[in-house]
Amino acid sequence: MNLDVNSVVVITGASSGLGAALATNAASRGCTVVLVARRADRLQSVADAVTQRGGRAFCIVADVSQESECNRVIGEVIASHGRIDVLINNAGRGNMNSVEDTPTEQWRSMFAVNVDSVFWLTARALPHMRARNAGSIVAISSVAGRYGHPFNAAYVAAKHAVVGFIAALRTELVGTNINATVVCPAGITTEWGDVTEGGSIGALYGAAIPRSRTIARESGLATAPLSRMMSADECATVIIDAVLAGRSDDVFTHTGTKDIAVQTVQDRCAQEDRFEALWLAMRQAYDSSHGTT
Repeated sequence: MNLDVNSVVVITGASSGLGAALATNAASRGCTVVLVARRADRLQSVADAVTQRGGRAFCIVADVSQESECNRVIGEVIASHGRIDVLINNAGRGNMNSVEDTPTEQWRSMFAVNVDSVFWLTARALPHMRARNAGSIVAISSVAGRYGHPFNAAYVAAKHAVVGFIAALRTELVGTNINATVVCPAGITTEWGDVTEGGSIGALYGAAIPRSRTIARESGLATAPLSRMMSADECATVIIDAVLAGRSDDVFTHTGTKDIAVQTVQDRCAQEDRFEALWLAMRQAYDSSHGTT
């Protein structure tokens, strides 16, 4: 599909990080970019950047973990612009807790922001796309939506649900000019890892990665095949390129992560063995941070 001055691109979680990078990338093509997030001050900063890059910005302050707010977002976009060409479901948040330490409210929060919002916004946007028989729906999942990671099971489960939702949606869109794409990034250099519920998952990885190398060396285990961190702008470019491509396969932004996902399907035990030193190090780091060692 084309993105140009006539296109309306809706991006949730647009106040920082990947969402902001996606907004400025779309703006460079002259699009109208609808910025959706909870933080009004941050949204305005991104709106200014969108204008500077040649786009038009329209801000909606909303909490997409609430169904009524998702309904309002789509209603306001249609009322103001009459169309939605691209809906990028980017809003999301992680958690950091063992399964037994995860409170029920945290589990539900993970699904509300990461999964429910994708369903509500997509379901409301689809009739308008069907009326024009055109559009693109993108959902940002994660490599955590394709294979397991410890101490954020609620997030991992939610991101697996996003992958399944988009897979089902694609079957309903066969024969139309509406595309649905799931994106599975690995690490991105944003604040995301430090604002996870229950504590910083970024800090946990930061403590565990060097420890895992020692464990691997002393135990004769493999060193976990970690991909390099990407900038938000690098990741946004990969995602917008997928939108422009039209119908595309699931998008793995980081080199090597698709191979790990495929191995997980073919032989989960082998995939887990590759990461054993890191998972053991994360257990040690988690126990240490929780005073259980």
